[in-house]
Amino acid sequence: MPSSRRKILKHVMSNIWTRMHRTKQIPSDIMETPLNRCLNTFDITLLGIGHMVGAGIYVLTGTVARDIAGPGIIFSFLLAGLACILSALCYAEFGTRIPKAGSAYIYTYISIGEFCAFVIGWNILLEHMIGAASVARAWSGYVDSLFDGIISNTTIAFTGELHEALFGRYPDVLACLVCLTYASLLGIGVKGSAIVNSILTMVNLCVMGIVITVGFYYADWDNWTEVRGGFLPYKLEGVIAGAATCFYAFVGFDSIATSGEEAKNPSFSIPVATIISMGIVTLGYVLVAAALTLLIPYHDINPEAALPEAFAHVGMHWVKYVVSLGALCGMTTTLFGSLFSLPRCIYSMAQDGLLFGFLGNVNDKTQVPLANLVISGVLTSLIALMFDLEKLVEFMSIGTLLAYTIVSASVIILRYRPNYEASKRIVSSPNSEGSMSSELTSPSSEIVNLAGTLRVQYSWLAPVLGRCKAGSAVCMSTLVFILFSTALCIMLHVSNYDLEYGTWWSIGSICFFIFVMASCLVVIIAHHQNDSANLKFKVPMVPLMPALSILCNIEFMIHLNILTWLRFFVWMVLGMLIYFLYGIHHSKMEDLSTSYSVLMTSSEAVKEKWGSTTRTNLKQTLFKRKASGDRRAIIDDEDSD
Repeated sequence: MPSSRRKILKHVMSNIWTRMHRTKQIPSDIMETPLNRCLNTFDITLLGIGHMVGAGIYVLTGTVARDIAGPGIIFSFLLAGLACILSALCYAEFGTRIPKAGSAYIYTYISIGEFCAFVIGWNILLEHMIGAASVARAWSGYVDSLFDGIISNTTIAFTGELHEALFGRYPDVLACLVCLTYASLLGIGVKGSAIVNSILTMVNLCVMGIVITVGFYYADWDNWTEVRGGFLPYKLEGVIAGAATCFYAFVGFDSIATSGEEAKNPSFSIPVATIISMGIVTLGYVLVAAALTLLIPYHDINPEAALPEAFAHVGMHWVKYVVSLGALCGMTTTLFGSLFSLPRCIYSMAQDGLLFGFLGNVNDKTQVPLANLVISGVLTSLIALMFDLEKLVEFMSIGTLLAYTIVSASVIILRYRPNYEASKRIVSSPNSEGSMSSELTSPSSEIVNLAGTLRVQYSWLAPVLGRCKAGSAVCMSTLVFILFSTALCIMLHVSNYDLEYGTWWSIGSICFFIFVMASCLVVIIAHHQNDSANLKFKVPMVPLMPALSILCNIEFMIHLNILTWLRFFVWMVLGMLIYFLYGIHHSKMEDLSTSYSVLMTSSEAVKEKWGSTTRTNLKQTLFKRKASGDRRAIIDDEDSD
């Protein structure tokens, strides 16, 4: 009996492990969708710009310039922009390859597996919910400051102050109403909301242009000299610390990939919109930061109202109202971006069966997932009503960076995966000799599958890698690279003192970590890439650029507060309950797995009936079909086995 129980437990655990790592197939009708494909490149570009250019440029710039980097903030924005561009390019390739709603969730489902996809999707929901709520609170706070605190003082007089650690100082009713209002506006349809977003984004860009022009006209170049504190008063450490903070000003470019299922021509629009929006936003942030630090010495900047106070310093008081208009428009478009992406991510997960089925419904009239939009609006409004802005921003960053890391890793994995993996269809049919055959229905199957196999010049690695299945060595190397990148970042973070004084064990450990990471990249480079996919955009210099993106994202994650990690753990526990109690059993892949199991059982029965001649007959049949020019006759050796 104990032996039987062990066998049953082993079978159950093996089955769960297999289900957790099953991958989604790229559908043949990938452009088919119940959503409305009506967005052009211009719409999507302004959606990305609007989602990124919000509270960051009007609030974050002053804080970083005064307390962290000084005038060196322009290098901080450049470094943060470059780090984000690495991730954005990975999103652009996937948006071209898989133009579906869900962004990083769907990319992970296809490249890595279901469990990792659910983890990423669950964190994307957190990112957009908290992103929308935090921007709503910032919007409310900005309006309150324009009216000298009347709104907050009146609210406190009625409700009193909240004294819990996670909660804000008072219930922010205005932020709550803002979330509900903007969610309602998004319900009119994607094209109508895109027009509103485009108008507000253009106004915001015009305000940025005025700030830059007037700022450089009144610039005092002495503010960058030693007379006023110097250009790098906090040295290189301040620039890097500022980059880690400025990174969050670029969060939002993933909404471009999320719009893939509503884009007219996603294979063109998504990469073009990604590159243009990242370029405009990075340039805009750098120029605004330069104008600010040239108008006023960095140590005199008021972080609460950096730009209005800076222009008041040179007698340009009217600019305060222009900046206020730009700030409200920018925060509105950022809120639009989060509330646009959140329902579509819920819709994508529900379509796959990992969330409750009714969340996958689309309204026939507006072609928008209205139920998701209502739920998104209510949840974000409740979060905005109660929670503190600073805690919300910290909490959001983990899910965002984790998604960026996994997407970068997925680019490497898919680039080295054999061609047939993404589009294989298993067709079971007895041939004339009674044997079962598995066929590739993809036209690309006529191409010899070298992807994921060792290059000839790296054949000396064959004894080390053994008889690895095509692509598996790359997957393992990517995983090891992520683990050792994490170890390296932790080591650099906790051993500053030892590294500064040259402690042998700390230097030796770092050298070892770097050696292992470099070895992983060599192993990946040693394999053939999958170049057969006819993509209009691909990330250049794979695997180096995605690997650098992974390292940057992990470095930013390591700098987060330990309490933020604890809150993240609680959120993940809730997600695991939903996945293991509902998602894993209702996944659409469950039906495919059952069908596949029945097919394999039938195949085994045929093999048992026909004996050892089955393999021979199958090989002979395939050989005849190849010789006759049948395009579907190329089959992987493992399938023929």
